[in-house]
Amino acid sequence: MPDCIFCKIGAGEVKAHTVYENESVLAFLDIRPASRGHTMVIPKVHAERLGLLEDRHVGPLFIGVKAVMGLLEKALKPDGLNVGWNHGWAAGQHVNHLHVHLIPRYAGDGGGGIQSLIRSSVKEDLASVAGQIRAAVR
Repeated sequence: MPDCIFCKIGAGEVKAHTVYENESVLAFLDIRPASRGHTMVIPKVHAERLGLLEDRHVGPLFIGVKAVMGLLEKALKPDGLNVGWNHGWAAGQHVNHLHVHLIPRYAGDGGGGIQSLIRSSVKEDLASVAGQIRAAVR
C-alpha cells in the first residue's frame, strides 16, 4: 500500500528501531511508547485488520509475536506484558495496517490489564448477549 507508513517501514523507506525481522513479520519500537520496550509487530503484507489478513499469514504473525515476546522478556525482564491490538478507529487504531502491541509491564508502573482500559456502565444480560453472538455463526 503506497501511503501506508508501516508498509514504508517494512520496505526500508522509513527508518524504525527494528528489534526483530523474519520473512513474514517486522517488529520495531513504538515511537510513542507506553512503557520501556513497547514494540509493535506487523505482518509484512498489508492488511488493515486481522479479518482482512489472509489466513496463511495469521499463524506466521503470531509466531512472530511469540518470538518477540521471548526477546523482550529475556532482554528487558519485565514483570509482565500486555499483548494486543486496536481493531478499528473506534478502538484506537491510528495506522491502517494491522499491528500487535507488546507492552512490557513493570511492578509499580501504574498500569493495569486490558480490563482497566474501559470503564463501562453497560449492564446487559449475559445469556442474551451470548445468544446473539452464537446466532451470528448460523
